[in-house]
Amino acid sequence: MSRYRGPRVKIIRRLGTLPGLSNGMLKSGSGYTDQSTANRKITQYRIRLEEKQKLRFHYGLTERQLLKYVRIARRAKGSTGQILLQLLEMRLDNIVFRLGMAPTIPGARQLVNHRHIVINDGTVDIPSYSCKPRDVITIRDRKESRSIIARNMDIYQRRVIPNHLTLDSTHFRGSINQVIDREWIDLEINELLIVEYYSRQV
Repeated sequence: MSRYRGPRVKIIRRLGTLPGLSNGMLKSGSGYTDQSTANRKITQYRIRLEEKQKLRFHYGLTERQLLKYVRIARRAKGSTGQILLQLLEMRLDNIVFRLGMAPTIPGARQLVNHRHIVINDGTVDIPSYSCKPRDVITIRDRKESRSIIARNMDIYQRRVIPNHLTLDSTHFRGSINQVIDREWIDLEINELLIVEYYSRQV
Protein backbone atom coordinates (compact mmCIF):
# COMPACT_ATOMS: atom_id res chain seq x y z
CA MET A 1 0.00 0.00 0.00
CA SER A 2 1.43 3.36 -1.03
CA ARG A 3 1.76 6.48 1.11
CA TYR A 4 -1.46 8.50 1.38
CA ARG A 5 -1.50 11.61 -0.83
CA GLY A 6 -5.20 12.51 -0.72
CA PRO A 7 -7.09 15.24 1.17
CA ARG A 8 -5.70 15.63 4.69
CA VAL A 9 -8.84 17.22 6.14
CA LYS A 10 -10.81 14.10 5.29
CA ILE A 11 -8.43 11.97 7.37
CA ILE A 12 -8.41 14.40 10.31
CA ARG A 13 -12.22 14.54 10.40
CA ARG A 14 -12.31 10.75 10.58
CA LEU A 15 -9.45 10.11 13.01
CA GLY A 16 -9.05 13.35 14.98
CA THR A 17 -6.11 15.75 15.36
CA LEU A 18 -2.88 14.50 13.77
CA PRO A 19 -0.15 17.13 14.37
CA GLY A 20 2.26 15.52 11.91
CA LEU A 21 -0.23 15.50 9.04
CA SER A 22 -1.63 19.01 9.23
CA ASN A 23 -0.65 22.15 11.12
CA GLY A 24 -4.20 23.54 10.84
CA MET A 25 -7.18 22.75 13.03
CA LEU A 26 -10.72 22.10 11.88
CA LYS A 27 -13.16 24.85 12.67
CA SER A 28 -15.48 23.88 15.48
CA GLY A 29 -19.14 23.70 14.59
CA SER A 30 -18.48 23.04 10.93
CA GLY A 31 -21.42 20.66 10.89
CA TYR A 32 -19.54 18.09 8.85
CA THR A 33 -20.07 14.40 9.56
CA ASP A 34 -18.13 11.66 7.85
CA GLN A 35 -20.99 9.49 6.65
CA SER A 36 -18.61 6.67 5.74
CA THR A 37 -18.00 5.97 9.44
CA ALA A 38 -20.90 7.63 11.29
CA ASN A 39 -23.30 4.70 10.89
CA ARG A 40 -20.84 1.85 11.28
CA LYS A 41 -21.01 -0.45 14.24
CA ILE A 42 -18.18 0.19 16.69
CA THR A 43 -16.30 -3.10 17.01
CA GLN A 44 -13.05 -3.93 18.75
CA TYR A 45 -11.47 -4.47 15.34
CA ARG A 46 -12.55 -1.01 14.18
CA ILE A 47 -11.14 0.60 17.34
CA ARG A 48 -7.76 -1.09 16.82
CA LEU A 49 -7.78 -0.30 13.11
CA GLU A 50 -8.41 3.41 13.71
CA GLU A 51 -5.58 3.60 16.25
CA LYS A 52 -3.28 2.00 13.71
CA GLN A 53 -4.45 4.43 11.03
CA LYS A 54 -3.77 7.39 13.34
CA LEU A 55 -0.19 6.25 13.73
CA ARG A 56 0.28 5.58 10.05
CA PHE A 57 -1.13 8.91 8.83
CA HIS A 58 0.53 10.98 11.55
CA TYR A 59 4.02 9.71 10.67
CA GLY A 60 3.28 9.39 6.93
CA LEU A 61 4.09 5.70 6.63
CA THR A 62 3.06 3.03 4.18
CA GLU A 63 1.48 -0.13 5.58
CA ARG A 64 4.63 -2.08 4.78
CA GLN A 65 6.84 0.45 6.61
CA LEU A 66 4.66 0.38 9.73
CA LEU A 67 4.61 -3.41 9.79
CA LYS A 68 8.42 -3.39 9.56
CA TYR A 69 8.67 -1.08 12.59
CA VAL A 70 6.25 -3.28 14.55
CA ARG A 71 8.41 -6.32 13.87
CA ILE A 72 11.57 -4.48 15.00
CA ALA A 73 9.80 -3.32 18.18
CA ARG A 74 8.64 -6.87 18.95
CA ARG A 75 12.20 -8.18 18.79
CA ALA A 76 13.51 -5.50 21.17
CA LYS A 77 13.46 -5.76 24.95
CA GLY A 78 10.80 -3.73 26.72
CA SER A 79 7.28 -2.56 25.96
CA THR A 80 6.57 -3.19 22.27
CA GLY A 81 4.18 -0.25 21.97
CA GLN A 82 6.53 2.24 23.58
CA ILE A 83 9.52 1.05 21.56
CA LEU A 84 7.43 1.35 18.39
CA LEU A 85 6.64 5.00 19.15
CA GLN A 86 10.28 5.72 19.99
CA LEU A 87 11.44 4.20 16.69
CA LEU A 88 9.02 6.40 14.76
CA GLU A 89 9.97 9.52 16.75
CA MET A 90 13.65 8.98 15.86
CA ARG A 91 13.01 9.08 12.11
CA LEU A 92 14.78 12.03 10.51
CA ASP A 93 11.63 13.52 8.97
CA ASN A 94 9.94 13.52 12.38
CA ILE A 95 12.99 15.05 14.11
CA VAL A 96 13.05 17.89 11.55
CA PHE A 97 9.33 18.45 12.17
CA ARG A 98 9.70 18.38 15.96
CA LEU A 99 12.51 20.95 15.80
CA GLY A 100 10.10 23.33 14.05
CA MET A 101 12.04 23.35 10.79
CA ALA A 102 8.94 22.21 8.88
CA PRO A 103 5.19 22.73 9.43
CA THR A 104 4.29 19.04 9.02
CA ILE A 105 6.02 15.68 8.65
CA PRO A 106 5.29 15.63 4.88
CA GLY A 107 6.91 19.08 4.73
CA ALA A 108 9.92 17.77 6.65
CA ARG A 109 10.13 14.79 4.30
CA GLN A 110 10.33 17.19 1.36
CA LEU A 111 13.17 19.14 3.00
CA VAL A 112 15.11 15.91 3.50
CA ASN A 113 14.41 14.66 -0.04
CA HIS A 114 15.64 17.96 -1.48
CA ARG A 115 18.92 17.63 0.45
CA HIS A 116 18.46 20.63 2.74
CA ILE A 117 19.27 18.65 5.92
CA VAL A 118 22.71 17.73 7.28
CA ILE A 119 23.44 15.21 10.04
CA ASN A 120 26.85 15.24 11.71
CA ASP A 121 28.34 17.22 8.77
CA GLY A 122 26.95 14.84 6.13
CA THR A 123 23.95 15.52 3.89
CA VAL A 124 21.18 12.94 4.30
CA ASP A 125 18.30 12.62 1.84
CA ILE A 126 16.51 9.60 3.34
CA PRO A 127 13.46 10.66 5.43
CA SER A 128 13.33 7.30 7.23
CA TYR A 129 16.94 7.64 8.40
CA SER A 130 17.08 6.52 12.03
CA CYS A 131 18.66 9.21 14.21
CA LYS A 132 20.56 8.43 17.40
CA PRO A 133 21.40 10.26 20.61
CA ARG A 134 24.23 12.79 20.14
CA ASP A 135 23.36 13.29 16.46
CA VAL A 136 23.46 16.93 15.37
CA ILE A 137 20.97 18.16 12.76
CA THR A 138 21.73 21.31 10.81
CA ILE A 139 20.93 22.66 7.35
CA ARG A 140 23.07 22.98 4.26
CA ASP A 141 25.03 26.19 3.94
CA ARG A 142 22.95 27.44 1.02
CA LYS A 143 20.86 30.56 0.72
CA GLU A 144 17.82 28.56 -0.42
CA SER A 145 18.00 26.16 2.52
CA ARG A 146 18.40 28.94 5.08
CA SER A 147 15.54 30.94 3.58
CA ILE A 148 13.06 28.06 3.63
CA ILE A 149 13.85 26.90 7.15
CA ALA A 150 14.14 30.41 8.61
CA ARG A 151 10.63 31.13 7.33
CA ASN A 152 9.27 27.90 8.83
CA MET A 153 10.93 28.55 12.18
CA ASP A 154 9.58 32.10 12.32
CA ILE A 155 6.04 30.84 11.75
CA TYR A 156 6.24 27.88 14.14
CA GLN A 157 8.49 29.35 16.83
CA ARG A 158 5.84 28.65 19.49
CA ARG A 159 6.09 24.90 18.96
CA VAL A 160 7.20 23.17 22.14
CA ILE A 161 10.49 21.33 21.66
CA PRO A 162 10.33 17.87 23.33
CA ASN A 163 12.72 16.98 26.11
CA HIS A 164 14.97 14.75 24.01
CA LEU A 165 15.88 17.57 21.61
CA THR A 166 17.78 20.84 21.92
CA LEU A 167 17.37 23.65 19.38
CA ASP A 168 19.72 26.54 18.67
CA SER A 169 17.47 28.58 16.38
CA THR A 170 20.13 31.23 15.77
CA HIS A 171 22.41 28.72 14.04
CA PHE A 172 19.64 26.42 12.74
CA ARG A 173 21.09 23.61 14.79
CA GLY A 174 19.32 20.83 16.64
CA SER A 175 20.76 18.01 18.70
CA ILE A 176 19.36 14.75 20.02
CA ASN A 177 20.05 14.26 23.71
CA GLN A 178 18.35 10.93 24.33
CA VAL A 179 15.50 8.69 23.22
CA ILE A 180 12.18 10.46 23.73
CA ASP A 181 10.10 9.84 26.87
CA ARG A 182 6.56 8.56 26.26
CA GLU A 183 4.86 11.63 27.77
CA TRP A 184 6.50 13.92 25.21
CA ILE A 185 4.95 12.17 22.22
CA ASP A 186 2.31 14.65 21.09
CA LEU A 187 -0.06 12.17 19.46
CA GLU A 188 -3.08 10.99 21.46
CA ILE A 189 -2.93 7.28 20.84
CA ASN A 190 -3.16 3.91 22.57
CA GLU A 191 -0.17 2.03 21.26
CA LEU A 192 -1.27 -1.22 22.95
CA LEU A 193 -4.24 -1.42 20.58
CA ILE A 194 -1.86 -1.15 17.64
CA VAL A 195 0.27 -4.00 18.99
CA GLU A 196 -2.92 -6.06 19.38
CA TYR A 197 -3.95 -5.21 15.81
CA TYR A 198 -0.70 -6.60 14.45
CA SER A 199 -0.51 -9.54 16.86
CA ARG A 200 -1.40 -12.06 14.15
CA GLN A 201 0.84 -10.54 11.50
CA VAL A 202 4.22 -10.49 13.23
